[in-house]
Amino acid sequence: MSDLSPNLSLPYLAPAQAQKHVTHNEALTLLDAVVQLAVASRSQSEPPVDPAPGARYIVPAGATGTWSGQAAGMLALWDGQAWRFFSPAEGWRGLVLDEGIELVWQGGAWAAPARMGVNAAPDETNRLAVSANATLLTHEGGGHQLKINKAAAGDTGSLLFQTGWSGRAEMGCAGSDDFSVKVSADGSAWHTALSVVAGTGRAVLEKGARIEGALTGSAVVGTVSQAGGETTGAVMARGEGPDGSWLRLADGTQLCWNSLDSGASAAVGWSFPQAFVAVPVVQACGQAGSPHLVTAGAVTPTGTELSAWDLTGSRAAIGCGLVAVGRWY
Repeated sequence: MSDLSPNLSLPYLAPAQAQKHVTHNEALTLLDAVVQLAVASRSQSEPPVDPAPGARYIVPAGATGTWSGQAAGMLALWDGQAWRFFSPAEGWRGLVLDEGIELVWQGGAWAAPARMGVNAAPDETNRLAVSANATLLTHEGGGHQLKINKAAAGDTGSLLFQTGWSGRAEMGCAGSDDFSVKVSADGSAWHTALSVVAGTGRAVLEKGARIEGALTGSAVVGTVSQAGGETTGAVMARGEGPDGSWLRLADGTQLCWNSLDSGASAAVGWSFPQAFVAVPVVQACGQAGSPHLVTAGAVTPTGTELSAWDLTGSRAAIGCGLVAVGRWY
């Protein structure tokens, strides 16, 4: 029979042993060192100058002083007179007080637990598993962030919502750095409902998306602009002035309209309230009680001339309406 216990190597009392208290006290010292293990630090390379009896440390690599020569990971105990060292065994756990973390001796080194389960069994893929009706993550006097970090742009960092362990919705950066919201009816075929381009912040809706309700705000009616053929402003812009009213659309379409009186002796000029990028199409009509011929001539990107004729071929002064349609870029 061995003189030491198989797990903690506690010394056994031998039959008819003299000074049994020495062996007994040795076993108590070892128990006091390793049971409910809590060490002051694992990074202090030099022994403290005046440690309290019972002070425990994990010896780091490259330790100096009286810890010099001890293997990294050994437990150092100050018994009041000298440092004593103990070799940890597989599965031992200890709390590192200056870091507030629990470590496990695994594979010849102290490391944080590789898995954790709360009312659930973790596995190699789901190393943290929680089974509960709710999971609370709260602040500590300020804000709070939940961080999902992936190794490369082509990897996936997302939140996956499941029904019966089958995916139904996913939001995050899946396969790229663009943010997307996806849904699935069976966990196999996925449809992207919304994606946001990382480089521009532009949101892209799935084709056929329906928006029920009023579209308001400066992003709808505001300043329409473009850069390199790409719109950078609102959906539409509208205005009016002494030369009439105008409407610009984000796709480049522009409409100008006005009401003018034609001249009895000469054409009347109309300067468009907003210039076109090229010659627009202009339509003119009379607003009189009798038939007249109304024409728009000398059309340029900035204006046109209005003329009205009666059935005898003479110029007539009547009220007319004009509409010009073209492009602003």
